Amino acid sequence: MELLLNVSVVRPVFIHGAPGIGKSSLVEKFAEQLGLPCVSLLGSQLAPEDLIGVPQIVNGKSQFCPPEMIARDEPYCLFLDELNASSQEVQKAFYSLINERRIGNYTMPKGSIIIGAGNRAQDSAIVKPMSSALINRMFHVQLKASSRDWLEWAYDAGIHPQVIEYIQMRPDHLWSQPPKTEQPFSTPRSWHILSDALHEYGDNLSVEIIDILACGTLSPEHAMNFKAYFKNTKSKYQLNKIMAGEASFPSNPEDRDLLYFLAQSFRAQVVKELPQNKDAVRDANRQFAHRVKGLIKELSEISMEIAQMVVAKNNDDDKLPDWLMVEIVRDLPRLAERKQS
Repeated sequence: MELLLNVSVVRPVFIHGAPGIGKSSLVEKFAEQLGLPCVSLLGSQLAPEDLIGVPQIVNGKSQFCPPEMIARDEPYCLFLDELNASSQEVQKAFYSLINERRIGNYTMPKGSIIIGAGNRAQDSAIVKPMSSALINRMFHVQLKASSRDWLEWAYDAGIHPQVIEYIQMRPDHLWSQPPKTEQPFSTPRSWHILSDALHEYGDNLSVEIIDILACGTLSPEHAMNFKAYFKNTKSKYQLNKIMAGEASFPSNPEDRDLLYFLAQSFRAQVVKELPQNKDAVRDANRQFAHRVKGLIKELSEISMEIAQMVVAKNNDDDKLPDWLMVEIVRDLPRLAERKQS
């Protein structure tokens, strides 16, 4: 918001971001905070005449009449959504609007703001190349999904409590890379859709309904985990009790999905609680690490595959500390052998 406030008032801004992470909502909220009406144009559905208007004869001369929704008398925020999905002809029609805030004889009122947005080519979205001339006329910013910002918004927006609690536990599940195939994937928008469905069902929720709703909105892995989370809320297996030694991981075959969910949540908590730098380790961290190794051993006795998943490295931002891995290899050689094989 601060960047938009300081840049968009003097230069058009283009927001790049994956589908469903809140580009449109962000712009609408920004315009609302400024007290400006927000006029949204969808680039993928525009023709050039939708911008420059149609010609009419005035005093023997032709002039183009821009559409009423653009040709306003008071300042407003013009939001060019999916700008990079529009045709080359439409992009050309945007040139004078973006560069001079003018279309034909119409000039936008002083104080008006222009913000564009578009998806990214790597997200399997409809994206067409923008000319260098159009790119060079705007300030560009990359928008990423932030679980902290989304949760702050979710409380005020009335998002379903179970969705909020789940994202608090698994903030890494807020967004997933769009798949190459035609299937649902997780985004802030899809979690919002799931929340709306949960609200509509009210108290009439079962594991079967949760499975249908989650699979219809989220990526398959996240849907499975959300189902297991819901199942976990109805069961005796709570991660905090397991961590405190008051309960054990489920070992029954029919609870394998629940075990997988608890193991992933366990891993996420370890990554969050333990410092990556060994010099920052304190006595409390040592005690926690000792409990972690005991639980990993317990997991390996139930399922070596799931125990391996807990210790496996995903990426540099989501890995167990190296010093802890050294201790795991030392104290749990069987797990280390399985990892190497």
